[in-house]
Amino acid sequence: MKENCNKYEILTNFGSEEELLAHIEECEICRAEHEKIAAVTKLIQEAKPYYLKQKQNFQKLKVACVMFLTLFSGVSAGVLNYNYKIIDTLSYYDGITIEDMGFPTDEYGFIMVD
Repeated sequence: MKENCNKYEILTNFGSEEELLAHIEECEICRAEHEKIAAVTKLIQEAKPYYLKQKQNFQKLKVACVMFLTLFSGVSAGVLNYNYKIIDTLSYYDGITIEDMGFPTDEYGFIMVD
């Protein structure tokens, strides 16, 4: 059984690159560890553009939603502010009633049926 070598971690954190490469050439265990880390690093570098693009697309979607809500609220507030008849109709219900149409109504505003 081979002994575990802990020099790889020490050399990557505290040693120089030349010392690390020299040790990797000598030690089989550290060479295998270095190859695993290199493979993971390569996968991360391949996935990085896709992740960044997805993040940018989500940011664009958020900006578009905020712009839409701002535009919608501005337009609807502008329409309600400059058209007082709509505001009166919505708040006081000054619309056309059944009595205004000429139908006979009772005291509750319902149509009277004979």
